[in-house]
Amino acid sequence: MAIKKVGVVGCGLMGSGITEVCARAGYATRVREVNQQLLDRGLANLQASLGRAVERGRATAEERDQALARIQGTLNLEDFADCDLVIEAVIENLEEKRRVFTVLDKVCPSSSILASNTSTMCIMEMASVTQRPDKVIGIHFFNPAPIMKLVEVIRTIASSDEAVAQGRAFAESLGKTVVMAKDTPGFIVNRLLVPYLNDAIRLLEAETATKEDIDKAMELGLNHPMGPFRLLDLVGLDTHYYICLSQFDEFREPRFAPPPLLKRMVVAGRLGRKAGKGFYDYK
Repeated sequence: MAIKKVGVVGCGLMGSGITEVCARAGYATRVREVNQQLLDRGLANLQASLGRAVERGRATAEERDQALARIQGTLNLEDFADCDLVIEAVIENLEEKRRVFTVLDKVCPSSSILASNTSTMCIMEMASVTQRPDKVIGIHFFNPAPIMKLVEVIRTIASSDEAVAQGRAFAESLGKTVVMAKDTPGFIVNRLLVPYLNDAIRLLEAETATKEDIDKAMELGLNHPMGPFRLLDLVGLDTHYYICLSQFDEFREPRFAPPPLLKRMVVAGRLGRKAGKGFYDYK
């Protein structure tokens, strides 16, 4: 089956980025949000991202306009009835994701592949609510999706070879480099990244060093493009917190447990760049 039409569930930070990537690669792309305000905001962010791509020479004005023409917004999951592939990119909440997959399984053709962009959650738990677990996989993009080259393609114990191969070919058609992973919490990147970020927060909690010096040490000492606190602010502290909870629930290892400071910042609404304040102030 050739993938021609793509659906994206969620037009937030990741969903809008995935939509942009798909549209720029030539796919007719439909993106859904739960209300018009969120949809308008996501599409505006997408347009701004494409505008920056033109300004920085990564796309022409013609390519921008062609990509925008391929994108259609919607408030209804039923509008994915003609999509060959649907990528779920909603909040990292398993019950919400399972609700989405339940509806998608009913409205999408039996041949369609259903994928999750989750960064850590069990794909099989989403596949289990469908009548097509063999066609459910993970396609995990990284933030910001239009810039980051990596995609993790995740196989569950029920995924068919055909679905996995189609998912990989699709990701590669977007110009991404693909790594394959089994359906375990965190997959590859977040399985390694979460303990590192948690240890950075614990260093700060223990007053071993300032956040500025910890960031500087990792940027200059290990040649990282950004230190752990700038990265946390970019990813979103709430997102990292939910990833921690998911991995700790699975492995029960202290290195995955969210540090107390992280929980308190999430409760206080200091979620990072998207909130205007996290470990750093962006206002």
